[in-house]
Amino acid sequence: MTEARVAYVSMEIAVASDVATYSGGLGVLAGDVIRAAADAGFPMAGVTLLYHEGYFRQHLDATGHQHEEPQSWRPEDTMERLAATATVTISGRAVTVGAWRYLVQGVDGHRVPVYFLDTDRDENDDASRALTRRLYGGDARYRLEQEALLGLGTVAILAALGEHRIETYHLNEGHAALLALGLLERTRDLERVRQHCVFTTHTPVAAGHDRFGTDLAGDVLGHDRMNALRAAGLLYDEQLHMTHLALRASRYANAVAMRHGEVARTMFPEYRIDAITNGVHAGQWTSAAFRDLFDRHLPAWRRNNFALRQAIGIPLREIASAHEAAKRELFARIEQAGGPRLDPAVFTIGCARRSTAYKRNDLILRDRARLTALAERYGGLQLVFAGKAHPHDHDGKAQIARIVDASRELYGTVEIAFVEGYDMNWGGALTSGVDLWLNTPRPPLEASGTSGMKAALNGVPSLSVVDGWWVEGAIEGVTGWSIDARTDGDDAWAAFELYHQLENTIVPLYYERPDAYTDVMRGAIAYNGAHFNAQRMLAEYAIDAYTGAPPAAVTEIATLKAG
Repeated sequence: MTEARVAYVSMEIAVASDVATYSGGLGVLAGDVIRAAADAGFPMAGVTLLYHEGYFRQHLDATGHQHEEPQSWRPEDTMERLAATATVTISGRAVTVGAWRYLVQGVDGHRVPVYFLDTDRDENDDASRALTRRLYGGDARYRLEQEALLGLGTVAILAALGEHRIETYHLNEGHAALLALGLLERTRDLERVRQHCVFTTHTPVAAGHDRFGTDLAGDVLGHDRMNALRAAGLLYDEQLHMTHLALRASRYANAVAMRHGEVARTMFPEYRIDAITNGVHAGQWTSAAFRDLFDRHLPAWRRNNFALRQAIGIPLREIASAHEAAKRELFARIEQAGGPRLDPAVFTIGCARRSTAYKRNDLILRDRARLTALAERYGGLQLVFAGKAHPHDHDGKAQIARIVDASRELYGTVEIAFVEGYDMNWGGALTSGVDLWLNTPRPPLEASGTSGMKAALNGVPSLSVVDGWWVEGAIEGVTGWSIDARTDGDDAWAAFELYHQLENTIVPLYYERPDAYTDVMRGAIAYNGAHFNAQRMLAEYAIDAYTGAPPAAVTEIATLKAG
């Protein structure tokens, strides 16, 4: 474990399925960055908050209504509690911050630490102890206090831990923006702060960018800090706008896909915002059957993900056999969890992501009669859904209830399973075990998306609206199929295009020309799996963003990027 030069700071980092410190895509992506750094021997440390009750544990009642309960877990089972502490002032209280360390080990044994900040300590009052209780819980004050803890606490705890060689702080989303304030308090020089910060934005929707009124911000941060922010030009329209703060205080900023970069530059035209398209960690998200297959044919693939390009030469029968093993494993897990018994011979579509209105997870159920006719024509159709709705997202909860209702209505013709408690383990099983990965967001609201990238590593092609990463990954009939991007806000047209692709191309190909379908599966691995991976993503960050990283490490990763 080398001394870190880059601190990757994120409100959530998913290091393992049973470490309940993530809600979904943002945290899983952060975890993949850390895993890629461990593989490359890159001098990085992750910093996030510890959530003793996690995000929430999901349970559906008979009507499909989602219920939430604490997701209790024991940090001492997986990580080490460190002796060092620091103190930060939040809402006028002196808050003692401790840290736990989790070590992520790479393919060659290099380890990258992730520091989990914890305020649930005897020295703190109840309000302070609660700051590391639950992810994305509470009101605006609670959220701002957590973001203050993440930003200010990171600067303080890294100093207390002796991480003195940090040259670059990577702010992953606006939640971490107050780290710049912590640095400003030490340097009193915004330009010096800017030289140490880079920023990634993940949100293409204006309402998704955190902003707080100056009265609340003054209460939480204190008036001296607000005056410092104002004097440095870090307030926006007399608001604490976290994205503007991060952009203003960073030397480099990026969106997470080419299309998202275009959207972000429209939203924030006064800043330069580049694009580094997300990627997923190949070793983490490849199923056991495909890991064995790649080990036989492409023995260097774990160290050099670009070798997956040569999967184009793997015999089709071996691709089909590996997929059949992953499919049977998924179906066994669904049945063991109390779901229906699914038939491995039947074409199966997967759709699993956060349940919220713009993602339109239930779009395929819009015309149930048409779906039934398709299933009857070809002898079967199965759908597997998963995803949590935020506890306050009533539209997202209604979406889940509609899926459960459809499972009853279509029983006997179209078999539908909804998997409760979507997490990293279920994510890996679902993206490897279905035959087609479905993604139907309203464009341009998908910043990137990564579940389809995980599916591609396992030879599962996508049927997706042309938005996010699919703008770059879609090769029609080679890596998957597309739904016309002019569907902005028009659910009826999007559903028409979806059904048209299923009826006229995808389902007939699967049942009538199975080798041709497997050829598309192989293309998804070779063209998308080889590119949309975390190793390539980290290489781009090292070259374009981490200018303070050691030259040897940059050279090593640049060599990997060149293949």
